[in-house]
Amino acid sequence: MRPGFGGPAIPVGVDVQVESLDSISEVDMDFTMTLYLRHYWKDERLSFPSTNNQSMTFDGRLVKKIWVPDMFFVHSKRSFIHDTTTDNVMLRVQPDGKVLYSLSSECRLQCFLNAGEGQRLPDRVTVTAMCNMDFSRFPLDTQTCSLEIESYAYTEDDLMLYWKNGNDSLKTDERISLSQFLIQEFHTTTKLAFYSSTGWYNRLYINFTLRRHIFFFLLQTYFPATLMVMLSWVSFWIDRRAVPARVPLGITTVLTMSTIITGVNASMPRVSYIKAVDIYLWVSFVFVFLSVLEYAAVNYLTTVQERKERKLRDKPACACSLPQPRTMMVDGSYNDGDVNELGHFMSEDGDKQDRMMVQLALGSERGSARRKNQRYVSMRIDTHAIDKYSRIIFPGAYILFNLIYWSIFS
Repeated sequence: MRPGFGGPAIPVGVDVQVESLDSISEVDMDFTMTLYLRHYWKDERLSFPSTNNQSMTFDGRLVKKIWVPDMFFVHSKRSFIHDTTTDNVMLRVQPDGKVLYSLSSECRLQCFLNAGEGQRLPDRVTVTAMCNMDFSRFPLDTQTCSLEIESYAYTEDDLMLYWKNGNDSLKTDERISLSQFLIQEFHTTTKLAFYSSTGWYNRLYINFTLRRHIFFFLLQTYFPATLMVMLSWVSFWIDRRAVPARVPLGITTVLTMSTIITGVNASMPRVSYIKAVDIYLWVSFVFVFLSVLEYAAVNYLTTVQERKERKLRDKPACACSLPQPRTMMVDGSYNDGDVNELGHFMSEDGDKQDRMMVQLALGSERGSARRKNQRYVSMRIDTHAIDKYSRIIFPGAYILFNLIYWSIFS
C-alpha cells in the first residue's frame, strides 16, 4: 500500500536529467532520449530509531516488499532500463523514513550524492516515444516534441506528481547536439489527464523545441534543383534547327528533376498535405517542362514556315503572273541620255519601244518578289522572337518566385 493510505494524496516530486537525444525520425515520427529519472517521497513506515543518524542499506530482496511509485511513459514505443551483466539493486532508508532506491549500478555515485527527502531511483532510462510533427514548412520547420510521464495505477486522489523545482527540475547536458536540428529550448509543464473508466491522473511533460538546419537541404535539394532550371534555359541560346542538341537537354533536365523529387519524398512520411519543399521542387519542375514545350512551339512554327516557303519556291512560273506592260508614247527620237535613264543598252537599229516595255515588266516582277521576301523575313524574325522573349521571361519569373518563396518560408 502507498504511504498514508486512506489519507490525502502522497506528494511525489520528480526531476530529470537528459543525457542524450539520440535521433529524430521523420518517417516514424518519433525520437529517442536517454535520461535519469528521480522520484522523491517519504514513507514513515520505514523509519527506525538511530543514535548516530546512520542509514541502512538493503539488497534487492527487500525491494519487492516496499511501495514505489509506478511511473510509465505515455505514447512510448520502446523503453528499457540500463543494467550490467547482473541486476544491481540498492535500497537505502534514512531513520526518519526517507528512501533512496537505485536500480542501476552506473548511477550509484549519483544516488549517494542526491540522498534527500525520499528518493526513488535514479534510473537511467532510454525511451523511444511518439512526436506528432507538422511538415507543412519542411525543411524550414520547427518541431515541438514532448515526453509524458504519468502514474499508471494511482489517480490524483492517491498520488500527486509535481516537478520538484519547477522548470529547474529539468537538467540537460550541454554537449547534446543533433546533426539535423538545433535544440532551442527545454521546458516542463504539468497537466491532468482524464480516463473515463478510472478518473483523473497527474501528467508531467518534458517539452523541447527543435529547429531544423537548412544548410544540408540547400546543398542536396534546393541548389541542384535551381541548377537544373538554369540548365534548361541554355536551350534558348541554341540554334532552333539543332534538334539533337535541344531535345536531349530538355529531357535530361526533366528526368533529373523527377529524380530529385523522388529522392526527397523517399525519406519522408506519406503525408496528405503539401510541404514547402514540394512547392519549390514542383514549381522548378514546371519551369523545366515549359522550356521543353517552348522548343516544341519554336520547332513547329519553323516547320510550318519552311513548308510554305518550299511550296512557293517549287510553284511553276507562268505568263499570267507577269504584270501587264505599260505602254509609253514616244515621238520616235531618242538620245543617249534617254537610254541611260531606262537602265538598258539599246542598239541603234533595234526596236526601242518593244525593249522598253519588256524592261518595265521585268522591273515590276522584281519589285513584287522583293515584297514577298520581306514578308517571309518578318515571319522568320517572329519565330526567333519566342526564344528571345524566353531568355527574359523565364529567368525573371523564376527569380520572382524565389523572392516570394523565401520571404514566406524563411
